[in-house]
Amino acid sequence: MKILHISDTHGFHHDINQELPAADVLVHSGDFTWGGSEAEAVDFMNWLIGLTQFRHKVFIAGNHDDCMYQADGIQGLPDNVHFLQHSSVVIDEIRFYGLPLYMEDSISGRYEMLIDEIPSDVGVLVSHQPPFGLLDITDYCNGPRNHGSKKLKDIVVSYRPKAHLFGHEHSANGLVIENGIIYSNASLLDDSYKQTYNPRLIEI
Repeated sequence: MKILHISDTHGFHHDINQELPAADVLVHSGDFTWGGSEAEAVDFMNWLIGLTQFRHKVFIAGNHDDCMYQADGIQGLPDNVHFLQHSSVVIDEIRFYGLPLYMEDSISGRYEMLIDEIPSDVGVLVSHQPPFGLLDITDYCNGPRNHGSKKLKDIVVSYRPKAHLFGHEHSANGLVIENGIIYSNASLLDDSYKQTYNPRLIEI
């Protein structure tokens, strides 16, 4: 299966500066809006629906995508476009599971509990936050440090999916293979919100 992974487009999806190569599945791992408005989300979903070079399209919400909080499904999406909100879809016998990141859940502590809901048979985990220690180092104001989740890393190591796809930490874009698991941070924008990185084609 070929997966095209992108993340953190922040409303600039129309301006991606290269043609998206065909793949079986397109995965966007969150922060598709800038201000979290419904209008931005609708524009993104219409763009996603219009992409015809993918059999399936999977997306989750990031911390900027506030309007998606507690969304229970989205009416009108085609059958091959999947919004994963603590839910999964099986494509070609591979389970894709989506773990969004919302500020409300992070502040309340609910996010840590929701990590426990990841199914043990996950084949491709799509989260917004990285796992601790892998493609998660950025320098905000107190010097470079890891911003990933230790609990999320423990779950991935235990369940051993084929791939863990995420974003969030823009300048940590990259791909690492560790113990047979593909880890991909596919943030397209750098810390200045300019497109510095390209979509990543992954084969599992």
